[in-house]
Amino acid sequence: MSEHLLLAPLLESYFRRRLTKQRNATPATVASYRDALRMLILFAAARLRKKPAALALEELDRDLVLAFLDELEEKRNNSVTTRNARLAAIRSFFHHVAAADPASFGVAQRVLTIPIKRTHIEVTYHLTKAEVDTLIAAPDPKTSRGRRDRAFLLFLARTGARVSEATGVNANDLQLERPHPQVLLRGKGRRDRVVPIAKDLARALTSLLSERGIAHHEPRPIFVGARNERLTRFGATHIVRRAATEAVATRPALADKPISPHIFRHSLAMKLLQSGVDLLTIQAWLGHAQVATTHRYAAADVEMMRNGLEKAGVTGDHGVRFRPNDSVLQLLNSI
Repeated sequence: MSEHLLLAPLLESYFRRRLTKQRNATPATVASYRDALRMLILFAAARLRKKPAALALEELDRDLVLAFLDELEEKRNNSVTTRNARLAAIRSFFHHVAAADPASFGVAQRVLTIPIKRTHIEVTYHLTKAEVDTLIAAPDPKTSRGRRDRAFLLFLARTGARVSEATGVNANDLQLERPHPQVLLRGKGRRDRVVPIAKDLARALTSLLSERGIAHHEPRPIFVGARNERLTRFGATHIVRRAATEAVATRPALADKPISPHIFRHSLAMKLLQSGVDLLTIQAWLGHAQVATTHRYAAADVEMMRNGLEKAGVTGDHGVRFRPNDSVLQLLNSI
């Protein structure tokens, strides 16, 4: 087998040159693509009964990649969104293969024809102001953990930050001085943005920094775990779930809500929309690359739709429904 079809050199050039130097991909993107390709290689090695180092590129053909994607959904119970994310990483690698190794162009092209699977767009859930306030008030303010949890929940609720953005904030990203407190958030795809900080959040952050002995100019993480290391995504999710468990006693309806760190982001977006803030401003606030992503909040607000019906004078009265008298039309109408 010719050397240019070996997998290892192509993988190395993909990660070291294409992703890191040519595309300037973020560490998060590199890690995500690395994990996807590692899973594919381990699947191929097990299926072909070979060591990963012995795999050749031509063995990662279209049929094998499709079998891998099927296993993600059927055996690992991954969602279609996760399946598509793995496929995006694989396609990115094979785009590099097609450009870097002309002899492998045919193998690459067959993999690149695998389509992205259409996903079911689910309802965007959000919380009311009272529900958000109940969650924020759930942690015990008498303990250091409770004060940290409350400050973190406030941060999610008032800034609309993603989990990775919230856990990645350092003290020197904050500007807590009046009259315009704000924070720098480092978003996806190297899209940084500055968002305002509400007064109650500014007070909570000031107290948290003072309690931990951190000066505002220091590049140290604001939110840390039990070992004084930067809070992880798992730790952030645990904080939210713990608050939800405690809040159910006060507001039982929360037990039926899909509580996660991301729901605070949805809830802030809906509150801004209902307050009359335009979609472009909300897009900039949330750091969406496209306004179409932000538009889903407008589509999710049933109350605004109901008000639109009232303003349009739609009464809901319907005329007599068409009833076909032809047997073929009746059959089609019953299907």
